[in-house]
Amino acid sequence: MSQGLLYCNFRTRTRVPRALVEHLKLDIKLVDPEDQPTEFARDFPLKKVPGMVLPDGSKLTEVIAISYYLIGLSSDHLAKEQLAGSNIEERAQVLRWMSLTNSELLVLFAKILKPLIGQAPYIKPQADTFEAKIEAVTASFEARLSTHTYLATEQVSLADLFAFTVFGKCFENIFGSKWRAAHPAIMRWFNTVKDVTYLRELSKKYELCDEPLPLPQSNKKKESKKESKKETKPPAPVAKAPTATEEPVEQKKPKHPLELLGKATFPLDDWKRKYSNEDTRTGALPWFWENYNPDEYSLWKVDFKYNDELTLTFMSNNLVGGFFNRLSGSVKYMFGSLVVFGENNDNGITGAVMVRGQDFAPAFDVAPDWESYSYTKLDPSKPEDKDFIGNMWAWDKPVTVDGRDREIADGKVLK
Repeated sequence: MSQGLLYCNFRTRTRVPRALVEHLKLDIKLVDPEDQPTEFARDFPLKKVPGMVLPDGSKLTEVIAISYYLIGLSSDHLAKEQLAGSNIEERAQVLRWMSLTNSELLVLFAKILKPLIGQAPYIKPQADTFEAKIEAVTASFEARLSTHTYLATEQVSLADLFAFTVFGKCFENIFGSKWRAAHPAIMRWFNTVKDVTYLRELSKKYELCDEPLPLPQSNKKKESKKESKKETKPPAPVAKAPTATEEPVEQKKPKHPLELLGKATFPLDDWKRKYSNEDTRTGALPWFWENYNPDEYSLWKVDFKYNDELTLTFMSNNLVGGFFNRLSGSVKYMFGSLVVFGENNDNGITGAVMVRGQDFAPAFDVAPDWESYSYTKLDPSKPEDKDFIGNMWAWDKPVTVDGRDREIADGKVLK
C-alpha cells in the first residue's frame, strides 16, 4: 500500500523532502503541482509546496513537519536517529536550526532576491534593513560552526540538509565570493555537507556566484540621481494636442530581440526542471531529445579563446561563473553548461549551450565579455555532436581535446 503522495517541485523548501523519499526508498508518489493543478488546488488551497496527502486522505503541510513524517516512515533506525536526533535534546536542536533556517534565513533571502529579479519594487531603506537582518542571522550559523562540525548534533542531521539547500540558493544569488571569504566556518561546513549521500546529486546543481545579483538598472539610475545635486529644470513645454489625423506616439519598453521570435513550443522551463531534478543520462537527456525542436532553438559549442592564459582550475571556474552572471538578461532564452577540463596551470573551458533562434549573438552579446569565446554551431543529427552535448551536460566523461582525453575538473550550468 502506498505511503502517500507528495507535491513537490524545484523550489528550495521541497528539495530535502524529495531527497528523503528517494534516499530512504519510501513508497511515496512524487507529483509536480503543475502536472495536477486542479487536484493540488483542491487539496491545498494556499498552493504552498511541499504538501502531502497521507494514506487516509488527511493533509500535511510545512516542510519541517513533512520531513519528520517522512523520516518516521523509514525502517532504518540508524538513519532516523542521525537525521531527527537520538534523544529529546538532539531533536530539539534539530528543530531549532531548521526553524531558524526556514523562518528567518529563507524568508530574508526571498525578500532580498525578489527586487533584484523584478518580482518586487526595490526600496533602498527596506533592502538595507533586510541585508542587516540576514547578516545577523548568518552570524549565528558562523558562531556555531566555528566550534562544531555540524549545526545540531555531532553528525549530519536534517538541520544540516535543509540549511544546505537554503545557503546554496544564497550562494547562487546574493552571497558572492567576498561574503563567502568572510564566513570561513559556513563555507567549511557547506563543502562538508555537500558530499553527504542524501544531497550528492543535488549539490552538483548549485552554481556559486562571484558577485551578488546587481540592482535593477532603473533603480541604479534612481540611486545615482538621489546622490547627485538636484538641478533646477526649466518649465516643461506644453505638449501640442494631436490633430484629428495624428495619433499620440506610444512609448514602448524595449524588448529583448529574442522576444520577437514569439513563444516557443519547446517547454524550456520544463526542461530546466527535468535537468535539475532527474538523473541527466537516464531521465533528463532522453526527455530533451524527444522534445527538442531545432526550428525554435539551436545548439552551440562554446570555447574560451585564451586557454593558454588560464592558471588554477578554480579561477577558471570563477571566470565561467562571472560570464554566466552577466548573461542573466538572456537566461530565459537559453540553457547550457561550460566545464573546466584539465588541471592547475594546464586547463581550458568548453561546453554546449542551447539558445532561442538560429543565431548565437542575440543571446550572448548581453555579456560584455562574450567575444572572449568562440561559437560553433552543433548538429545533433551527427552522432559526434549529439554525444558532445550529452557529455557537456552530464559531466560524466572526459573531454577530448586535440586527441587527448582530459578529465572535467569543474564547471557551471546556465539555467
